[in-house]
Amino acid sequence: MTSELTPEHLLAGIRETRLVAIVRGTDGAAAAKAALAAMEEGFRYVEIALTTPDALAAIRTVRAAAPGGCFVGAGTVLTAADVDDVARAGGQFMVTPSLATSVQESARLGIPVLAGALTPSEAYEAMNRGATAVKLFPASIGGPGYLKALRDPFPGIPFIAVGGVGLDEAAGYWGAGAIAVGLGSPLFGDAGSGGDLAPMRERARAFVGLAAGFGRQADAERLR
Repeated sequence: MTSELTPEHLLAGIRETRLVAIVRGTDGAAAAKAALAAMEEGFRYVEIALTTPDALAAIRTVRAAAPGGCFVGAGTVLTAADVDDVARAGGQFMVTPSLATSVQESARLGIPVLAGALTPSEAYEAMNRGATAVKLFPASIGGPGYLKALRDPFPGIPFIAVGGVGLDEAAGYWGAGAIAVGLGSPLFGDAGSGGDLAPMRERARAFVGLAAGFGRQADAERLR
């Protein structure tokens, strides 16, 4: 099954939505339900971590049922074999926690990849290996100030802030130059392990609304 999502399209879409959802849980079927619920509430890009039991089956389920314009990827993709497994399951983009061999393998195959990095050297190397964007992880170590400092020498690198980013922190990272934030437990809570979807849906709507409001504000400031 082909990705049907190019690196250029993924990057443009993430810039527009400013959000990536990250499902990690103890039940693959529950993770699939949570991912689809997030899509129904306005998230277009959702990754399911391979550390979730039956993650590949969950990816297949989400790929088959995703609303139009929504895309499912895999997180914690570490090896070339992982890339192959995810692609076969219908995963449309890859996400890594580090500069793993999966970065260059995804790039070689033309599959969009968000590569995990923390330091300036890692961020630069991630792009050299063909990353579509750099997943700044864990972003909470340095906060928006650290992201801003990273962007000073690398203004052309698209950063996605992941790790410890909640509703109260997201705007700070966007303001510091992140093209998006990645949301795990602050969005899903225990939904990926079978928890109640209703509060997760409410949080999803809040994040989508926050991102839309930030976008309108940014557009207004550019027009001044």
